[in-house]
Amino acid sequence: MTQSKGIALNQTIFRSCIWCLVLTFLVGWSSIGLSQTISMLPDDNNAAGVDDQRFSSDVPILQTQKAFLPWMIRASGIFGFLILLVSFAMVAIIMMIAVRLRRDYYLPATFIEEFEQQLQAKDYQGAYESAKGSDSFIGRILAAGMGRLSRGYDEAVVQMQQVGDDESMAMEHKIGYLSLIGSIAPMLGLLGTVQGMIFSFWVMANSTTLPRPSDLADGIATASLTTLEGLAVAIPAIVFSSLYRNRLARFLMESGFVADNLMKNFQNSGKITPVTPRTE
Repeated sequence: MTQSKGIALNQTIFRSCIWCLVLTFLVGWSSIGLSQTISMLPDDNNAAGVDDQRFSSDVPILQTQKAFLPWMIRASGIFGFLILLVSFAMVAIIMMIAVRLRRDYYLPATFIEEFEQQLQAKDYQGAYESAKGSDSFIGRILAAGMGRLSRGYDEAVVQMQQVGDDESMAMEHKIGYLSLIGSIAPMLGLLGTVQGMIFSFWVMANSTTLPRPSDLADGIATASLTTLEGLAVAIPAIVFSSLYRNRLARFLMESGFVADNLMKNFQNSGKITPVTPRTE
């Protein structure tokens, strides 16, 4: 059973890594496509019949365009660096929640089958010990409920609901961090956009002649890149937060139904002798 849990955990981590790699690939592919578009601009100008003398410095320009990634990092500035840190936090949170938010943790089929067999055999002590020793969510619920059966069935149900509420609150807090990142990332990108536009307007205001495009390029690049980076982080954060909330709600609902059906065996028993773990 432990080996199967480890295999399922590794599969979950692997799937999460694949999703993160796909997102990274999409962002990287967009950047490569942008760099290729920029590198094609001089050829388009020459094809349009523009004077070759005007582009006498084509060689240095092409050398700069080949180093697109360092230029993008420099143009992103401090806000791009902050967005990068936020993206690392987002990936870590996604992985952490993916490891926990899985069916094998909430509703392990092996444990439920074993618990049902013990109830049918009226081995309540063994059922309690199985629930107490299980690290699953349904096991925690059943152990909490059976531990309160001495006070009555209604008291056991209240205790089970409390455990469910604690789990829901803990997971909602973790998922809430993704929603927070989904709100912060575009705001950081917007700050970079404003900073880049202010820099470009400052160059125009302090120029006695018409500014060259290269003089305005840094500010415009900062404005564009930080917006792109902020959205590239915010979109997957929002998507994963919605997916995880729906998945959590489904697991909690299914766990509640299963736990209620299993605990109905004690509904008409009144107050019974409490079950406690055996001592060696």
